[in-house]
Amino acid sequence: MTKGHSELPDSARAFITEHAGRDPGDEKLWLEALTHGSTGHERNYERLEFLGDRVLGLSIAEWLFTATGEAEGKLSQRLNALVSRATCARVARSIELGPQMLLGKQARDDGGQDSDNILGDVMEALIGACFVDHGFDQARAMVRSLWLEEVDGKVGKHKHPKSALQEWTVGNKRRMPEYSLVERSGPDHNLRFTVRVEVNGIGEAEATSSSKQDAETLAAEEFLRKFA
Repeated sequence: MTKGHSELPDSARAFITEHAGRDPGDEKLWLEALTHGSTGHERNYERLEFLGDRVLGLSIAEWLFTATGEAEGKLSQRLNALVSRATCARVARSIELGPQMLLGKQARDDGGQDSDNILGDVMEALIGACFVDHGFDQARAMVRSLWLEEVDGKVGKHKHPKSALQEWTVGNKRRMPEYSLVERSGPDHNLRFTVRVEVNGIGEAEATSSSKQDAETLAAEEFLRKFA
């Protein structure tokens, strides 16, 4: 982005119009949603990400409630998967959000443009901006457009790996799985967590991801692949 921080670039304006379904009204608001704290600008995406996270959750919860007759447990399972950091980042990549984000030099050099954490947060911030600029109905329409393939696909339809591993240990008369943080590395805007899961008397598995929770999930998947 080459223009001043108060002006939304033409490419970003077209991007927002395409994916939010309307032209941006308050351009400073949308620019804020695209701005990472590493730029040094006081107005960055963090407040809008907080709001967008809630708008996304409500939009997906309503969608699942009206589209399926599933029980509360299944609805919660799918909701958690569909609003996860990994899913938000995957949606962001599908619309090529990375090049539209405003990052400081160090964040760019550290791979921030393809960071799950940053992509997921900015995706939620854009939903928050849509809510503030155009209201809930338009924000919900934005979510339904961007998340259509995720909702129609298999995300959240299968048992969560950590739950599956816990049931496996009970069925095999073993102690509950124990998760431990092996390593935390990388800069604050692109952290990497390595987690180990161990089942006493069986074995262990490790996995690395951009959040501790996702690393635990991947470690559980790896353990089941190796030992179940």
